[in-house]
Amino acid sequence: MTDTAEDKRLNGPARADWMRWGPYLSERQWGTVREDYSEGGTAWDHLPHDNARSQAYRWGEDGIAGLSDDRQRLCLSLALWNGNDPILKERMYGLTNDQGNHGEDVKEYYFYQDSTPTHSYMKMLYKYPHSAFPYSDLMAENAHRKATDSAALEYELMDTGLFDEDRYFDIGVEYAKRSADDILVRITATNRGPEPHPIWLLPTLVFRNTWSWRAGSDRPEMSAVPTPSGSAAIETRHSALGTTRLICPEADALLFVENETNTQRLYGVPGPTFPKDGINDHLLHGAPAVNPDQTGTKAAAIYRRDVAPGQSVRIVLRLAADGTATDLGPDADGVFAARLAEADAFYAARLPTGLTPDRADIARQAHAGMLWSKQFFHFVVADWLDGDDVPPPAGRHKGRNAHWRHFYSEDIISMPDTWEYPWFASWDLCFHTIALARTDLTFAKEQVMLLCREWFMKPDGQVPAYEWAFDDVNPPLQVWAGLKIAEYELETFGTTDHAFMRRLFDHSLLYFTWWVNRKDAEGNNLFQGGFLGLDNISVFDRSSGNLPGGGRLYQSDGTTWVGFFALQMMQMAQKLQTSDPAYAEMASKFFQHFVFIADSLDHLGRESDGLADLWSEEDGLYFDVLRIGDDFLPLKARSLVSLIPMIAVAALDLSSLNEADDPLFRERLDWFRREQDDLLGKAAHGAGEDSSLLLSFVGRDRLIRLLGPMLDEAEFLSPYGIRSLSRRHLDDPFSITIEGGTFDAGYQPAESHSGMFGGNSNWRGPIWIPMNYILIDALRTHHAHYGDTLRVECPTGSGQMMTLDEVADDIAGRLAAIFERDPAGNRPVYGGTTKMQNDPHWRDNILFYEYFHGDIGAGIGASHQTGWTGLVAVLVESLAQAKATQAAVTVPLVAAQKASVSAKVA
Repeated sequence: MTDTAEDKRLNGPARADWMRWGPYLSERQWGTVREDYSEGGTAWDHLPHDNARSQAYRWGEDGIAGLSDDRQRLCLSLALWNGNDPILKERMYGLTNDQGNHGEDVKEYYFYQDSTPTHSYMKMLYKYPHSAFPYSDLMAENAHRKATDSAALEYELMDTGLFDEDRYFDIGVEYAKRSADDILVRITATNRGPEPHPIWLLPTLVFRNTWSWRAGSDRPEMSAVPTPSGSAAIETRHSALGTTRLICPEADALLFVENETNTQRLYGVPGPTFPKDGINDHLLHGAPAVNPDQTGTKAAAIYRRDVAPGQSVRIVLRLAADGTATDLGPDADGVFAARLAEADAFYAARLPTGLTPDRADIARQAHAGMLWSKQFFHFVVADWLDGDDVPPPAGRHKGRNAHWRHFYSEDIISMPDTWEYPWFASWDLCFHTIALARTDLTFAKEQVMLLCREWFMKPDGQVPAYEWAFDDVNPPLQVWAGLKIAEYELETFGTTDHAFMRRLFDHSLLYFTWWVNRKDAEGNNLFQGGFLGLDNISVFDRSSGNLPGGGRLYQSDGTTWVGFFALQMMQMAQKLQTSDPAYAEMASKFFQHFVFIADSLDHLGRESDGLADLWSEEDGLYFDVLRIGDDFLPLKARSLVSLIPMIAVAALDLSSLNEADDPLFRERLDWFRREQDDLLGKAAHGAGEDSSLLLSFVGRDRLIRLLGPMLDEAEFLSPYGIRSLSRRHLDDPFSITIEGGTFDAGYQPAESHSGMFGGNSNWRGPIWIPMNYILIDALRTHHAHYGDTLRVECPTGSGQMMTLDEVADDIAGRLAAIFERDPAGNRPVYGGTTKMQNDPHWRDNILFYEYFHGDIGAGIGASHQTGWTGLVAVLVESLAQAKATQAAVTVPLVAAQKASVSAKVA
């Protein structure tokens, strides 16, 4: 791989310096658990959007297209006004969980277009309407649709007519680092409309409020300073950051306030003279709410510009950790050009050469979104529970996250996105790292390790799930992600980081022990786990302590995830034993554990007990089973839960075990063959062969059975990937009656009708890329064992036979097709939104949604879920590699055929 200028920054001694400033400022801090000081834990209601402009945050900051240092002490973002809005546009607007079909739904259009891993170059685009932003209309209409028809499509900003006749501004924001602490900012406003329109651009500096919560805390300050060049300049002084200057050439004015709560507006109590929302009140209403002495802890430079139709205005700023900076410095335009060229070179070296231009652009935007979603996450649970100078509500010690007092985060974390989910989620994060490894291998490794560290992981070994409920259980993917990262590193760089794997393995021993001790209630290797991230995929809330009939649920996916975890631990131990033989015992231990779990998955107990199986021979699928007394009720909803057991798989090369002189593992394998061959047969396939052994819950015959419905276009296989619920349930919903209560699940390809989890859960039909990715990964592992000897119909009933590797490519291609232009020039991700399909200023900007319509591929849910949906970049890479491999095989084959024909002719 080419060693580009960006690679040298990434891997050089100054890496940490180049990482000091980045897009760590979220698009939303309001409505988060961290800022919730309510009595009832109602985060969305306690600090809503309408309060955000006036309320000083305790734990972080937010802003549009923002930048901050890696401890978010000083933040730079962009505020806007179009002359019509009722408030200054300082942050993105969206609906809360109770206000729309899909809660946590941003109602703005913005696109992360580019970024390098060190953020030496970044670019994003925001679409800002000319007319007043329809805050009330969006809220009222979505509330109406939610109340009257839960199947109605979400009411989006495009539906309001605000973008008709192109009456909006394209606001482009670019960052280019001259050096690690010298950053240029270029803001370009283009009037797309048919008439002239004014725009107010307000680059804004703010110190995160760290002084209001504890008496005696240092208070930073900023002020206007004169410069010889005549450029307006804001100088900031901070005890840790030192002196920084924002140079603002040709600014109309500088306005200063304090980043402190307007208690008069929110609570009717006198407060600071120049509060946080003072710039808003001064600009829009002429209020004397800004400091005439031009000092404070929040400041904005104002640029009012009139922009003709089709024309642009541009401003350039400089943020420099240099108390003597007076202008933009030498050749600002040249710095932008150089950094963009370096970004181009970096991605040219990273992306496969066989990508189509469309796929290359999709992959680059996916990577950009992931890099923009690196966020500063600050949360000290003990302080949040106990309070500081601001006391917490009574009863907090018994509420949310009360058992996580050790939790302390002041870290840069890859978030699912910057608005809808500006907080970590443990299984999301594992998927993120697979894509992040392609751009920043070091950061990817750090992220996998982070949740296992002592300031995150609970002393008993539990990994926190996500901010809203650390105690919830997400699938244990950390070791799998670590192995995928190690696999990529070996293939790409020819190196193996044993130190990283040792650290991850040792920490994960605690996590595995927690799973075994806490989620196997009866000690029979059958695991519950709860909702496991799949929310309402079941007919009832699987996390509830009160299951129907007072029953106990045996989960197909819960048991699979532990078996999957055991296999990943076994494989990592095998890799580690090459440099440390002590890990051989661990490999043998986890091999044995997998065998016992495989036996349990095959039946809930010994056959003499007459217990029901999780596998249905009749259906060729796995199902959860609810036990009520002595009765076992299979819950035959055909969902991803039915398919997940195929992911617990590992191919073993027995000849390599012999060559590695691994007596422990070999002896354990031979013991099972000799003493419990029937038990081994449930977990190991091909055991009679001396060269290859497949550890899997699913043998060859069962795998073929399971792939039948999975690859059936009338069931799971959509033109755009694997659905989360079979389409069969459209006309034949699953339903079961338990003690007078009826529970059902029907196919819903878009928003769910279920009110479970507040209606904010949608696993009843849509396509989710992360689960598709892990199924694809499993198919490739099965293929590594069976090779071309196993072919299945794909699609089922088509007569077209494929190897499992070809099936994996087919599914990957369907997922990539969500974002690609089809023959008509449309991108399925944008559904029937004409403007986003046809308009040249929209159609090449991609949104990476949370999930996708099960029939038409349209994006649904959180529109900027670039985290795990960013895996599309890895999928298109795999497709390019598959194409290259096929070409490499085909060329000599064709040459040989031609030679044979020539010989015959001769």
